[in-house]
Formats: sequence, C-alpha cells, structure tokens
Amino acid sequence: MIQEDIDRISDELEMAYKRYPVLESVGVKTWVNGAFTFSPDGNPLVGPVRGLPNYWLACGVMAGFLQGGGVGKTLAEWMISGETEADAWPMDNARYGSFTSNTEYIRQTTGQFYARRFVMTYPNEQLWAGRPLKTAPAYTKMNENGALWGESWGLEIPLLFAPKSFKENPTLKRSNAFELVGRECKAARETAAILDITGFSRFRVSGESARSWLDRLLAGRLPAENRVRLCPMLAPSGRLRGDLTVLNWGDGTFWIMGSYYLRAWHKRWFEDHLENGVEVADISDAIAGFSVSGPKSREILASLARDDISNDAMPFMSAKYMDIGLVRASVARLSVTGELGYEINCEASHHQQLYDMLLDAGRRYEAAEIGYYALNSLRLEKSFGIWNAEFMQAYTPGMTGLDRWIDWRKKGFIGRESALGEERTGSSETLVTLEIDAVDADASGYEPVWHQGKRVGFVTSGGYGHTVGKSLAMSFVPASLAKVGAEFACHIVGEERGARIIANSPYDPKGVRMRA
Repeated sequence: MIQEDIDRISDELEMAYKRYPVLESVGVKTWVNGAFTFSPDGNPLVGPVRGLPNYWLACGVMAGFLQGGGVGKTLAEWMISGETEADAWPMDNARYGSFTSNTEYIRQTTGQFYARRFVMTYPNEQLWAGRPLKTAPAYTKMNENGALWGESWGLEIPLLFAPKSFKENPTLKRSNAFELVGRECKAARETAAILDITGFSRFRVSGESARSWLDRLLAGRLPAENRVRLCPMLAPSGRLRGDLTVLNWGDGTFWIMGSYYLRAWHKRWFEDHLENGVEVADISDAIAGFSVSGPKSREILASLARDDISNDAMPFMSAKYMDIGLVRASVARLSVTGELGYEINCEASHHQQLYDMLLDAGRRYEAAEIGYYALNSLRLEKSFGIWNAEFMQAYTPGMTGLDRWIDWRKKGFIGRESALGEERTGSSETLVTLEIDAVDADASGYEPVWHQGKRVGFVTSGGYGHTVGKSLAMSFVPASLAKVGAEFACHIVGEERGARIIANSPYDPKGVRMRA
C-alpha cells in the first residue's frame, strides 16, 4: 500500500461529502491507497494454467468490487464442471502467450490501456503499444508494397494494400479504405489474390495413436490420406471448442489448423486430453505461407510447380507435399474466399522466396495482394463463419450449422451424447445471413436485431460484400423466424435500417467455383 494523499483527491472527497452528508460526522477511519492491477487489455486473468495441473489464476482484477462476483462464479464453475456457463474467453489467461510477459511489452500495453480507459476505440482503429513484435519473414517487402497492418497475438498481419501515403481514418462508418478493399475483392473474384497466411495456427500431430486420439478429440470425420476436412471440436457439454481444419499428409502426420490467437487455448485443451503414443507440436512459428485464390490461381501455381495440379490430380480439399520453385511446400487445395484456391505452407525461412515467386508469376495474370479486410468481405459473401463471432464456446453445433460436419456414426468423441441430444430436439436459435439496407455504414458486430419491435438477436459479424453489392451481416435469430425473406430491423451507428434474411452464400451458393 501507498501512503494516502488526501489533497490529491480533495475535489472528489468534496463531492462525496455532498452526496453522502453522513460522512462529515462519521469520517473516514481507514484509507486504502494502492496501485490498480491491469492486464494489457484491462480484463482479469482467470482459469487453469497450462502445464501446471490444478494451478488456477484469478488475478489482474481491476475493479474488484464490480468484477469479483463474476470472476468467482466463473472460477467455481470452471473448477467444478470443467466449463463455464458464459464464454470465459475475455478473461481466460490463455488469451496471452509467453511473449506478453516481457516487461517492456507490459509497460507499453498497460500504459496504453490506462491512458485510453475512457477513450473510444473505433472498430478499424489500430493501437500500437507493444508493436511491431512478431513479423512474418516477408514483412519488410510487404511493407514496401503498401501493406497496412493489424495484429493477432503479437503477429503483424496485412489488413490491406494501399499507396504509400495512405492512412485509414478511424470511424464507425465506411472508411476511406472502402474502395481499396473493393478492388482487392474484385481481383480475388476475377483474376487472383495473394494473401499472407502466416497468421494461422498449425499443430503437428504424430505418433502411433495419432489417428485414434484425433478421432476422440474431434467430432468430425477424419480425412483420408492426402485429404483435408473441416472438423468441429466439442466440450463434454456439446458446446464448441473449435472449428478446425485437419490435414492428413499421407505419411502418418496430421496438421490441425485454426485461429492464430487461440494457440495457447487450444494447446492447453490438447494437453489436457493427451494420450500415450501421441505427440502434439505447435509449429505455428516455424511455418509460414501464402494462399493463392481466384480463377487464375491454378495457372499461377502450375507455372511454379512440377506436380500435376489439375482438378483430376489435385481435387478440392486435397493436400500434398510439392516443390514450388525452390521451395519445398505443403499445399492444400481450399480457400476461405470461396474461389478456386490453394494454401501454400512452407518453412518460415522460405517465406520471402515464396512471396517473390508468387508475385513474379502472378503479374502475368494481374494477380493482386490482398489483406484481411478483403478476406472478411469475401467470406461474408459465402456465409462462412469465424471464431469469436459466429463460433464461440457458448454456442452449439446446431445453432451454428457446424453439426453438418459431425460424424454421428463414430462413437466416443468428446461431447457426442450432449450434441446428439441437441440433434434430436433441435436448436432454439439459428445462424442466418442478413442483407441490410445500409447507406454509409455497415454492421460490424453486436448491433441489435429487431423483429416487430422486439429484440431477437445481435449481429455476430458484418461488412460490405463488394462483389455482390450488398451490406451483409450474420446473426442468430429464433429458429421459428429463420425463414428466407423474413423482415427485421438493425441499428447501425444509431440509425435503424431494414434487414431481411437471405439464402446463405449469396455468392456462388452451390460452391461451383471452389471445385472448378
């Protein structure tokens, strides 16, 4: 504790005495003057600590009187049931990696939080404390080519590519980057788009029991050799623990790919359920890569690869090792853009070489570099959900539509019985795609959704679909209202706008282009 300094708070004390006159006669018997405890984002640090069995945290609670009850309730549920009633991610200590223990990082980020505690942060605003910290090997060249950067778990990721003098204006409405993002989306649909995919997590799973362990851990059907599958991961309650991509490289090695910022969270879950005969290694910092997607992507890749990558030789959702120029790569044929596309993974030391080759080969086909703003627009046009928006640990497979990836025939996977119960009874809520009558602002998340004057949901994520020309959002609504054409309203930056359910995947609803 620090010695009290009454003069420093004299104005506040005067207000308190006026508000509570009894203080003038009762007085103050005990003064408490101590430092606030801040984490980099201001939220508490709660939950089990990876690698230390039965060791739990409940610290960094900035406002103890206000937050203590919720922290205690969350911790008790976690200890007793292994899960919490509400999604505990915002206070889970696994949202941080070891890099955040650096003293200078803590000084910069906690100082930034304190200075901005009552300052509004815009959805597209970038805060620079503790940055840049981690960068992909091709960062410098991407920077030279006009990349504007965001951050994911300490890693710089490209948001868009712009002229050197360009600066995006923080705003609640469409920013001055709107047209630039539209051009990147157009390239992805008409020619080809090159995107840095270093910012995805990658776990290598190997060992004699690797397949049986994955079969129990994941609810989906595992891929055959040289194939890829999307697999939900469930908690015992049947709620979501991950929306993961599983790759089988055909040599006894599997990869699990997911969100980069969930690395510590997923690794803790993997280790909590680990079995003999299985090795799980986080290779996210050792592997980098680029995706190439769009109608010209096969021609670009074919100009660099020795392998046959025709549709017959490398169909949709296949995976194989191949040489891309000088780079030995692990290539999967899939795409979040909804186009024909490939994800090219390589050793981090080869990332710069891969970048140069792809740019050089792509010039002939007018390929463009794109960032994650464009990817968000493109995935909304396909109604593809993402974690921490459409998919969270408070949601279920039935609500989100991820139940279509569950292999109900297999026995013994975590969460099976609970998920089966929902499959039989159905979910009370359904994830839908909305078209919003927007003018100069689009939904971004948490906007209320109304039906006949009653709030029935919130937007999970949204944005402008540049190539379909629609303002799009995704939301959970009561299953009874989840009909194409159903009318709703949504508040966008304080303005009520009409909204209606449209069929999922407004762009290429049958997925023909991904399978071309």
